[in-house]
Amino acid sequence: MSAPVILVTGSSRGIGAAIVELLQARGATVICHASRDYMDDTIPADLADPLGPQILWEDALARAGGRIDVLINNAGIFDPAPIGLSDIEWLDRWEDTLRINLTAAAQLSRYAVKHWLERAQDGETEGRLVHIASRAGHRGDSPDHWHYAASKGGMLAVHKTIARAYAAQGILSFAIAPGFTDTAMAGDYLSTRGGPGLLADIPLGRVAEPEEIAAIAAFCALDAPPSMTGAVIDANGASYVR
Repeated sequence: MSAPVILVTGSSRGIGAAIVELLQARGATVICHASRDYMDDTIPADLADPLGPQILWEDALARAGGRIDVLINNAGIFDPAPIGLSDIEWLDRWEDTLRINLTAAAQLSRYAVKHWLERAQDGETEGRLVHIASRAGHRGDSPDHWHYAASKGGMLAVHKTIARAYAAQGILSFAIAPGFTDTAMAGDYLSTRGGPGLLADIPLGRVAEPEEIAAIAAFCALDAPPSMTGAVIDANGASYVR
């Protein structure tokens, strides 16, 4: 069997870069994405642009020779939107976050599902989606991050809907809900909100490492049994237990 072809969004740093490194070590063919030119083998696409996901998908499919087996929706932003902002600035930050974190992921998921349904006509039926969501999608987030929590809650709803709708066609969907992870994005947040106090809320006593989230993502992409479709895997150091 040929190596699986996997598209990873937001793969230039943090969790995305760790996912790419692990998948490549497992022998997968990985197509990388960044919001702008990053490296020769990375597709630049602005997911804040409504046309960005289509451009990314079509370019990735061309590079892959017409076949993508797994889509990992990892790209996201975490910009604060305090309620004291002006109305237009608050709305702009809300819409940018929902656009990148949720709508672009849904667009790419739609392209992937359509691709796999078309392949099913040739007897190839299995495709996998892996969504990097967040603990915030379950329990909410800070007063400055209504939009981030909403975007990740929406991602979880999209994931569950896809899993239920297309399992019979061999299209599987998995989601991961990390808590704080040791990335630049989370580091800035921790430093501005009294890091040690927030760490006290994590029974494990530390935030997750990108490699830990990558290990879960690789498992979902390559190894998870079909009966796990629809699952949400928490990785938050027991700071939120369902």
